[in-house]
Amino acid sequence: MLTYWIVIAVHFAAQLLSFLLLPYSTGVREFYLNILIYPTLFMSGVVALAQHIQYVAVKYSFICLFVTGTIISMVIIHLNMDIRIIAAVMLLPIVSSAIFFRLDLTLFTAALQIVGFFTLYQWDYWFRAFMSPFDLISIPIFFAISTLVASIIIISGRELVNDLEATMTAKQDLIIENAIMSKLSKTDALTNLFNHISFHEFYEKALEYADKGAPFHLALIDIDYFKSINDTYGHRVGDIILTRVSQTIKDNISPIDIASRYGGEEFTILLFEQTFDNAYALIEKIRTKISQTVHEELGGKPVTVSIGLKSYSRTVTKESLFEDVDALLYAAKRSGKNKTVTPFHPA
Repeated sequence: MLTYWIVIAVHFAAQLLSFLLLPYSTGVREFYLNILIYPTLFMSGVVALAQHIQYVAVKYSFICLFVTGTIISMVIIHLNMDIRIIAAVMLLPIVSSAIFFRLDLTLFTAALQIVGFFTLYQWDYWFRAFMSPFDLISIPIFFAISTLVASIIIISGRELVNDLEATMTAKQDLIIENAIMSKLSKTDALTNLFNHISFHEFYEKALEYADKGAPFHLALIDIDYFKSINDTYGHRVGDIILTRVSQTIKDNISPIDIASRYGGEEFTILLFEQTFDNAYALIEKIRTKISQTVHEELGGKPVTVSIGLKSYSRTVTKESLFEDVDALLYAAKRSGKNKTVTPFHPA
């Protein structure tokens, strides 16, 4: 509809400039009233009415759009019938209808243009006088050809859209599949914690950031007497215990901390952005909660964990830090289990 307002404004300016700058046989009064003002008001009223109908009855939007275009084309042709190819204005609504990719709209618009053309031919004597028998045949043929071209554009466009939709759907499926595969490759299927490989990737990154001034703490957690649990109650119960212990770990670490199942009944936690005392308090909280959780599968008994914890320092390497924490873990094991051992809290 905005385009129609622009067309009306451009037509108004073109008519006025033609009258002022070119030889014009029409008198001043007749020009301003019958060629400039009345037709402009009529076309503006048609557009305004169409916009109102669109506002109160959205389902008639397309009909209003193309009926309005046809009426404006008829008025412009009537006012400029001495221009040989002015009837070609009626091709524009047909071509423009193709942008909606609806074949029914294009056929409807083409029918409107044919009706509009023959209405002008029957109603407007002067228009009929400018038409030759050849024009009477060629113009409807041009309408038909334009309709055919617009229809081909629509059909081709629909096929292109369908191909694009199929491609996008396939791409989205592939992205989702890759995301799922990536998650599966990085997480442990039983505990849903990060797996052994992922731990080492994060561990490498943690060391890089620590060298830039962002130290971290490394904890190793091992479930006490886990082999006995598997041997006595079976591996299914062992899996349940692993799942509950991992859930306790996940529920108590911060969003920036990283917990992994290192292997078997052993877990690792990388703790960031906190002091050693805070890290120790957090690990102790996890150990206590695990020891206070009873398991019906074990006859109401709890399980305990032993933990080694140490902070990163520039004097250690990747291997030495891990070995030191592993040694602290085994010190906790040897000294009675169910405890956290650190360089500041010996066994």
